[in-house]
Formats: sequence, C-alpha cells, structure tokens
Amino acid sequence: MKNVTRHTKRVLIAVAGGFVALLGLVLIPYPGPGWLIVFAGFAILATEFTFAQKALDWLREKYDGWVAWLKRQPLWLRALVLAFTGLVVIVTIWLLNTFGLLNSLLHLHQPWLTSPLFR
Repeated sequence: MKNVTRHTKRVLIAVAGGFVALLGLVLIPYPGPGWLIVFAGFAILATEFTFAQKALDWLREKYDGWVAWLKRQPLWLRALVLAFTGLVVIVTIWLLNTFGLLNSLLHLHQPWLTSPLFR
C-alpha cells in the first residue's frame, strides 16, 4: 500500500508540475509572471525528480544570463525587445478575436479587426 501511495504522489506531482511549467512556457512572451510560473512548475517537479532540480538550476542560470545581457545592451535594443513583446501580445489578442468582439459591440464595421481564426 505504501508503494502505491508513493507512486500516486509522484504521478500527481508530475502532472501538476508539468502543467504549471507548460502554462508558464506559454505565458513567457506576455507581460507578467511567465518565467516565475515556469520556475514554480520546475520547483514542484523538483520535490520528487532530480532531473527537474538540474533543469531548474540550468533555467535560472540562463534566465539570469539573459537579464544581465539585456541590462548591458543599449537603450534602443532594450526598447526593441519591449516592442517585440508588445507586438506578440497585440497579435495574440487579435488572433483570439478580442478586437473582433469590440468591433461587433461598438459597430465599428472594420473587418480587419476580426481574427482570421473566427471568420
């Protein structure tokens, strides 16, 4: 019985940690806590899996390296990274048809606001 409980716990941690890490990966390009969620997912996984602790250490090192590199860059490059992030957010909002919904609610009659996924 003890073995079944241990196995069930490992499976639940794997599913929960994997879900949280994947959610974080999806959220990375958007403003907000995407990387924090990835780190949380791997921290959950690391409670039972040694590979996850190694991956978490590696991810932290790469993230810290990226932040340090970005801080050393000129303002125009940091602004370009920020603009690219903003573009990713705007395109996602458009693809999810948020602008199309506003177009319909406000009777703007602008067909380009409607996502091609919802036509």
